[in-house]
Amino acid sequence: MSTSSNMANRLQHFSYGGELIRFERLTRPQAGKLLIKVHPDCRVEVMAPPQTPDEEVLAAVKKRARWIYEQLRDFRQQLEHVTPRRYVSGESHLYLGKQYLLKVIVAPSSVQGVKLLRGKLEVSVRQPGPETVKAQLTQWYRTRARELFAKRLDAMLEQALWVVDRPPLRLLNMQTQWGSCSPNGRITLNPHLVKAPRECIDYVILHELCHLAEHNHSERFWRLLSQVMPTWEKTKQRLDGMAHRLLTS
Repeated sequence: MSTSSNMANRLQHFSYGGELIRFERLTRPQAGKLLIKVHPDCRVEVMAPPQTPDEEVLAAVKKRARWIYEQLRDFRQQLEHVTPRRYVSGESHLYLGKQYLLKVIVAPSSVQGVKLLRGKLEVSVRQPGPETVKAQLTQWYRTRARELFAKRLDAMLEQALWVVDRPPLRLLNMQTQWGSCSPNGRITLNPHLVKAPRECIDYVILHELCHLAEHNHSERFWRLLSQVMPTWEKTKQRLDGMAHRLLTS
């Protein structure tokens, strides 16, 4: 699943304002009009009924070309003003959807590591420097992700009655995906997802578990997802809106 979806979607493109704009066509769960979304990380998604020809979808998107172009321009301007991480005390970092202040403790004889303590992420390092702090935080996030994802997978399996055997789970840093499901049934999750609210983690896991039954984004896939998580669209929008912050923090 990309920071919105996974597998077997059709990519298309068009030109406007001297720029090549790519978009991903998704199948709309319910019948209705074509829906265009421009996300804060500058992804463009177009949801359309499965029976609509690609040519009609492209023509409809071109009619909204100016609006799409302006949305992309505005989001890119916002991204330019995102402050790069410095990994110093006082910074704010996310974990399970909540903000925690970073406190860096430099002690040459200390045991290096990270503790979540009284609303703060305390990072102990032997030598000062952003790379050292970043390395400790990255390892801490990965360890937490491995533990939490395993627990949430077990919890979601109680709803995924179509799954017979517990699928293998692995972590992989990805820039444009929250998760994926391989043809042989292995689920891969992005460790950055551990910074998102728990409901967003559950949504991604359920999304991938649905792929064990339906290997593409067919109408049957969306119906199945809606059965086990009726609020998935709202949760997906919340996760999409946080995508850039989660992937760069």
